Amino acid sequence: MRMLHLGLRVTNLERSLAFYTAVGYAKIGGVAETEFGSLTMLQLPDDPFVSLELVHDPARPVEDIGAVNHLVVQVDDLSATIADLATRGVTAEPPTDLGPGVRTSWLTDPDGYRIELVQWPPDHPAGMTAADFA
Repeated sequence: MRMLHLGLRVTNLERSLAFYTAVGYAKIGGVAETEFGSLTMLQLPDDPFVSLELVHDPARPVEDIGAVNHLVVQVDDLSATIADLATRGVTAEPPTDLGPGVRTSWLTDPDGYRIELVQWPPDHPAGMTAADFA
């Protein structure tokens, strides 16, 4: 088994799509009408698959984001990413150093969902593994 993507309900599709596009996602497709609403599939440049699905139904605006604590996006160079995001109108919090080579920063999307940007040390595998907790 493998996790493919997360479906995230959004209040205003155009506003959310503009935000996530500025973050670096590309829209690769969508489904106009489902029982959940319209589905917009997003992919980051280095992801092999869709990793985020924006779910939009105008009759069901986002009223509670409490069920989603945060999303995490890995970046190669956190300082460069934060600078690039600023040129696109996206404000990131100042970076925090969590340990040798591990840096994070936070963004908030238009509905209030929190996004953690993570920079791993150069020799770290993509993503977390059991070795991170050993």
